[in-house]
Amino acid sequence: MTIDAVTLESKIGELLDSFYNKRTIALSDLKLINTLKRKNPYLYRAIGVSDASEIVDEILRAHVSSSDETLFGNEFFEPLAKWVAEQANPTYVVTTSDGEGVDITIRTEQSVMPIAVKSGVNVFNAASKKKQGENFASLNKRLLKLLLHFDPVVGYCYGRKKQSAKSKANFKELAGQAFWELLTNESDFYLRIIRLMGEKPIEHRPVFQQSFDQAKNRFAKEFLIDFSDDAGAINWDKLSEFNSGVAQPKKPKKPKKAK
Repeated sequence: MTIDAVTLESKIGELLDSFYNKRTIALSDLKLINTLKRKNPYLYRAIGVSDASEIVDEILRAHVSSSDETLFGNEFFEPLAKWVAEQANPTYVVTTSDGEGVDITIRTEQSVMPIAVKSGVNVFNAASKKKQGENFASLNKRLLKLLLHFDPVVGYCYGRKKQSAKSKANFKELAGQAFWELLTNESDFYLRIIRLMGEKPIEHRPVFQQSFDQAKNRFAKEFLIDFSDDAGAINWDKLSEFNSGVAQPKKPKKPKKAK
């Protein structure tokens, strides 16, 4: 069943609203001291950074880049794939959870297809790929009594994935166009998704940029208070002690206001 454009556009808009809302909240909740613990002060020193705002800007942009990939998968790709599977297959039994490591299960009279939805194609290492196979095997064991063909799939919402003929995985891997076509039987569905985002990203961008600028100002102020000297220069000793010292110094307390 083809999902009509109006219905699909409405769903995409709803999921983009959720993504941007969580994106803005994540910036508001971000703490400078927690982020600095994961950064390399030696690298900043080595490349000649002397401006606190440069460090703050890099920290925030790195956070957004890393956080966005996870957020977009959780708030957009995964719920869209689940919704699309239900909408495009009304004559099948579609469930959105059927055990650990399974996000969608499509069941027909002849077969059962458990699907693990992943954002991009680089999510697995050897251990996690083995675990995914074990999850599918466990589900297969539970469903044996149904006497249905078991056809497990890992679906990547974007990218390309060519499964090696020598792969020992007990599941198929489909990415990008191939994955969305599996769910919808439409070869161009992956293009419909990006087309129907329309003006939503442009509408949301100013609000997010305002949140980004506020976080940057907040971080710069905290950084200068905690990790600079009286002249405004970065105190590299203090920053390195905070980041790498055995006994990590506590963040300096702000002086109490006179009554």
